[in-house]
Amino acid sequence: MTHRSNKGFTIWFTGLPCSGKSTLAGLVAPQLEHRGHGVEVLDGDVVRTHLCKGLGFSRDDRDENVRRIGFVAKLLSRHGATVITAAISPYRSIRDEIRASIENFVEVYVKTPLEVCILRDVKGMYKKAIAGEIKHFTGVDDPYESPLHPELVIETDKETPVESAMRILSKLEAMGLIERSSDLVYSSDEENSIRARLVTLGYLEA
Repeated sequence: MTHRSNKGFTIWFTGLPCSGKSTLAGLVAPQLEHRGHGVEVLDGDVVRTHLCKGLGFSRDDRDENVRRIGFVAKLLSRHGATVITAAISPYRSIRDEIRASIENFVEVYVKTPLEVCILRDVKGMYKKAIAGEIKHFTGVDDPYESPLHPELVIETDKETPVESAMRILSKLEAMGLIERSSDLVYSSDEENSIRARLVTLGYLEA
């Protein structure tokens, strides 16, 4: 039997494109739901399509994109929701601004080498950016400012996504944001989706 927590908090995944942010968000979310948390996932690509349509990729537009995500996360977590954001959010100052506005803010730096991100890029975005077909692409011709004091650093080239998810859950337990549990529970559909994702990323053979 699950117990619904009223303690809202925000997990803020940040890292280069294709570093594994959305994959980890997709792994952590069902685990938190299983433990009784009401979870909302704010994925960077989805948010840009709906909440931030019309914004470009200048420094000001990127900051405004992140600021809007942070505002929604603040509202939801203030009312007891568990919010997971998966956005590049490349600039340190705006991330720190969001941190200051949210009471329980957990910054997770998905630290993945650029060359690994390029290998994982099934959409070919890095290839286009390197060729000059895409401008202002983070990691190529736009900077990424890594966090100085994140709550957790995940090196996805050194462990599997499931191992990373377990470390994130353990950190949340240690911070007193979620109850302790020894179980990882996924539905059969989720397990199949996870396996397909791991095959795509090269962690498993097809």
